[in-house]
Amino acid sequence: MFQRILPVALLMFVACAAMNAQQAAPRVRTVWDGAYTDAQAERARTTYESVCARCHTLTVQGPTQAQGGGQGGPLSGDKFWTAFTQRSVGDLLRYVTKNMPNGNGGTLSAATYADLVALILKVNGFPVGPAEVTPTAVADIQIIPKDGPGELPANVLVRVVGCLAREGADWTLTQATVPERIEQAGIGPNDATRPLGSRSMPLKFVLTRLDRFAGQRMSVSGMLVGIGGVGGINVTEVSRVADSCQ
Repeated sequence: MFQRILPVALLMFVACAAMNAQQAAPRVRTVWDGAYTDAQAERARTTYESVCARCHTLTVQGPTQAQGGGQGGPLSGDKFWTAFTQRSVGDLLRYVTKNMPNGNGGTLSAATYADLVALILKVNGFPVGPAEVTPTAVADIQIIPKDGPGELPANVLVRVVGCLAREGADWTLTQATVPERIEQAGIGPNDATRPLGSRSMPLKFVLTRLDRFAGQRMSVSGMLVGIGGVGGINVTEVSRVADSCQ
């Protein structure tokens, strides 16, 4: 009897542990959950027409340069995704606040900047939600495609961790992690211990002598060559983070 009860009790324990783990992991919110209200987006149209339309279009159609000579472009479509995929709505709000209009960041009110971000989300086809854009509300809302994060576009700054290996005259990261979008080059806080991946990432334009680091765990920052780094990474910074690749 005791031998029959023990496996059942063990299975119940494992099932409960799995349920608790699922409950403990917070769900990541994305733009597809709704990060603005329609009323907020519509409030921004007057500001857009009077201030932003000189440099930008809401859609990919129309001029991509300001009437006054400033550089601009569409606020939706591929340009938006290249700039902000796998970043947060909080990042978008900070960028708009710091740089708009036309390099004169901070010249509009905080509420106006939040409304403009709502309009940008609307013209990119994201659904409305129950609350307006505010710095706190959107800080961690992720900007990703509807079917998941996917691969990062070419020419974005990323960090990759892997095992340094030489292939002929070139250097490669083996067991490389998925490229992580970053704001500035440098070592990440968990690069020495994070699980490695299964990718191979060629390193381009390496200006540092790396022979003594062969076989060691390295953190590499740089610009992706091709979607997802299919052509490798143009190296900005490379650092050893552990002696072992384990």
